[in-house]
Amino acid sequence: MTPPRSIMGSIAAMGFLAKFRWRAVVFGSAILLTGLFALFPERYLANSSFTPTDRDSLGLAETLGQLGAVSSVFGNQAAVEVALRISNSDAVRDQVIKTASLAEQMPGETRIGLQRYLRKKVEVRSLRGGIILIEMLDTDPDHASEIVSAYQTAIQAELARVSRRQTAYKRDLLKRLVKEASDELSVAEQAYDTFRLENRYSDPRGRITSLGERVTFLETVIRAKEVDLAKAREVFAENNLTIRQLEAEVSALRRQLAEARSVAPQQSQGVGELIENSSQLYRLERDLETAKALYNSYLRYLRGTSVEDLTADANVRILEQPHVETKRQYWLPGVALSIAFLLLWLAIEAYRTRPMASDRIFVKREPTNA
Repeated sequence: MTPPRSIMGSIAAMGFLAKFRWRAVVFGSAILLTGLFALFPERYLANSSFTPTDRDSLGLAETLGQLGAVSSVFGNQAAVEVALRISNSDAVRDQVIKTASLAEQMPGETRIGLQRYLRKKVEVRSLRGGIILIEMLDTDPDHASEIVSAYQTAIQAELARVSRRQTAYKRDLLKRLVKEASDELSVAEQAYDTFRLENRYSDPRGRITSLGERVTFLETVIRAKEVDLAKAREVFAENNLTIRQLEAEVSALRRQLAEARSVAPQQSQGVGELIENSSQLYRLERDLETAKALYNSYLRYLRGTSVEDLTADANVRILEQPHVETKRQYWLPGVALSIAFLLLWLAIEAYRTRPMASDRIFVKREPTNA
């Protein structure tokens, strides 16, 4: 029974590969042809590199923070991942098609065809250190450089557009918050002014403070008058006009002290009025300060959105401008095919020298004088 051939035995036993000169012609021609395809036409590699940036790397963090632009519109997402996703988006490719006039250069191609052409020819990838590289391999160096430059511009513009869209959303929200805070501030100011008018306080806090000090002042005055009265009694008779005058003053001051110590809320200039008015005043002041703080904060953030719009284009840092590499470029599929044909030829020659036992009856050695 004839044993089955191996794959290498089947190739080596082909009729046109039986002689060395034909193997040399076949494989030499294939290697030469694929090598020529790898070298010609000459291909050029155009590329550029950039890195996504933010306000910290630009030295604007403190300045923008003072103006209310406190956070990035992209949140905590990795800037490189966002830039890569946008770089490979249809919006960027549409902008490149428009900027590089690809529709005029490739007439007859539809938008989808041009999109597929760019997806195939242009590679956008990330390197270590957060660097993004744009590359295009083409036989026309000017065309490749133009496409890479258009990509770089489109990516920067698209990042700015996304930033402005997010800023516009934040601005609309802040406008509503500012309006609500303004209404709350107006209500708080009106309540505070009404309290001042009802109690005839030009300076409510100063007025309440003076009421609190009135009791201490009256007690001090009464003690002084009592001392004067005691001295007068040692000098004058009891029915003396001076003594009567001092007694009347002390009596009037004691009535005023009793009124000041009164806890009845309706008692004017008393402790009751002081407690009631001070509690209401502190509550109104808290409401007013809170409303002012909210309004000022929202207004500051709203102003910060204008600054974010101004800095929206400062989203990338260009490391390398679009340029063509000086290093000679090879068509890698052609190089791979050349190596594959060479390895196959060497394998056949080695196999014919020492074939497998099952293939020896099929492989005929060439005569030495061939």
